Amino acid sequence: MRKGSNPNQCSRERLARVFGNMVPRQILIAILLSCFAIAQPPSRIQSIVTAGSLDSMRWRNFSDYRVWLQKFYEPVGYAPAWLQGNAPSSQALVMIERFRDAAQNGLEPEDYDASRWNDRVQGLKGAGGDPSAFDVALSVCTMRYVSDLHIGRINPKHFNFGLDIDHKKYDLAHFVRERLLTAKDIPALLDTIEPPFPGYRRTEQALDRYVQLACQDNGEKLPVPAKAIDPGQQYAGVPRLSRLLRLIGDLPPDANPSDPQIYDATLAEGVKRFQRRHGLDEDGRLGAATVNQLNVPLSERVRQLQLTLERWRWLPSEFAAPPIIVNVPDFHLRALDDKNTVTLDMRVVVGKALRTQTPVFSRDMTFVVLRPYWNVPPSILRGEIVPAIKRDRSYIAKKNYEVTTIDGKVVTSGAISDEVLAQLQAGELAVRQKPGSNNALGLVKLIFPNEHNVYLHSTPSPQLFARTRRDFSHGCIRVEKPAELAAWVLRNNPGWTLDRVQQGMKEGSDNVTVGLTQRVPVFIVYATALAYENNEVHFYHDIYGHDAKLAQALAKGYPYP
Repeated sequence: MRKGSNPNQCSRERLARVFGNMVPRQILIAILLSCFAIAQPPSRIQSIVTAGSLDSMRWRNFSDYRVWLQKFYEPVGYAPAWLQGNAPSSQALVMIERFRDAAQNGLEPEDYDASRWNDRVQGLKGAGGDPSAFDVALSVCTMRYVSDLHIGRINPKHFNFGLDIDHKKYDLAHFVRERLLTAKDIPALLDTIEPPFPGYRRTEQALDRYVQLACQDNGEKLPVPAKAIDPGQQYAGVPRLSRLLRLIGDLPPDANPSDPQIYDATLAEGVKRFQRRHGLDEDGRLGAATVNQLNVPLSERVRQLQLTLERWRWLPSEFAAPPIIVNVPDFHLRALDDKNTVTLDMRVVVGKALRTQTPVFSRDMTFVVLRPYWNVPPSILRGEIVPAIKRDRSYIAKKNYEVTTIDGKVVTSGAISDEVLAQLQAGELAVRQKPGSNNALGLVKLIFPNEHNVYLHSTPSPQLFARTRRDFSHGCIRVEKPAELAAWVLRNNPGWTLDRVQQGMKEGSDNVTVGLTQRVPVFIVYATALAYENNEVHFYHDIYGHDAKLAQALAKGYPYP
């Protein structure tokens, strides 16, 4: 052994002499790196990663990212990834800038230590700097940022939502090491990991606009009238109302009231537009509901847009087939084409807010039933049907129901005996409604099998679609244009035209099942802010309280559930 040599050190020259050309260069490098890792004591970077915590970070606990960090650093012997000497690399500076601008994506800049990087960069220049801590912190923040931008911060399963983001998750070590650090244009790369939908980009643009509007508004409150104000009547809040409507774009910039004390026709037109954008009756009257919405701080509208961006990230990056999307708070269903453009739009009725909320989830639609039976769910049987039978033993016959065995054999459709009533109460028998125009499901139901027993269907009560707020169902979703929707989902089934669907609904055989040639993805989602192609931004009431729960979870910071 040469004097001063390290007995544990692997020499590249010695290995080359021993193995010559027998060992491929890639394997030789791997051997060298492993020998280096064995020979050296744990580095400062390795110690920080192993600890899973760094006091200098806002969210110091990063143990949920420790596996990714180990996979990121181990192949290079825990060498720094973001430094050139004692200075941040160009890639590091780009990422620091992205952290500072994270609010543009609806994210929280301080989740990525945005305000701390200047001091850290300056600290690298002095003797007291900690380059290892700098490097690990930047790796943690980058992985957090990439994940948050791609799949969102909160897993929807935390709220028992049936939306799967696990299949979207990146191998963060590979993404950062092999794609981000080698990218010629990091911002362009990061743009590709965001949801690829036009609605998402419009929501980002709307967020930027409302952030600016919130800064311009003084937050003055309008007086809430005891009685609705009609055009031509006096209203003390006219000056504030006029300023607000101009600010948010519901009145032209040059529109001014003719009298600062009178609620005039010009203001009423602006209020109508505001009402339409906020899920209110578009009557132009200044009632309490409208004024309360006008008094919602613009900072709250910013929050709604941020939450919508979070929910966009829960959707798949691409759909297996053109999907149906139902957004619960705005009571609408939209079918998309293969370019993610809305091709069919209709109103829906969803589950009651207080008792029978429509769940958030996704499944594939597999079949359609024309002139269906309605199999009464056990909860409705116990809570509504049985009490009605006790009051009137002929209730079953009057409502076109029939009592069946659990496997579907008819027991009776006439007057209910004490014995049958007892069996119904014990859950030993079932009830279904026979097909027909008065059937609770209408004349068609569209099935995407799921554990919630939720489906789309028509209704014998179309008058409810004229309501602005439409949460009236037991959880299933009633659709305004059932024949058009059925024809759309059957468009790949030969011969199933709109005319044939309509004929089958009106005059066809009862309970006809038609399997879909191509499955249709169905997404039941929840967003209280939507940005449309015409640059209008619509806001909706948080009817189920999901916004409040999501905001509360986000406020807790890392590690997010």
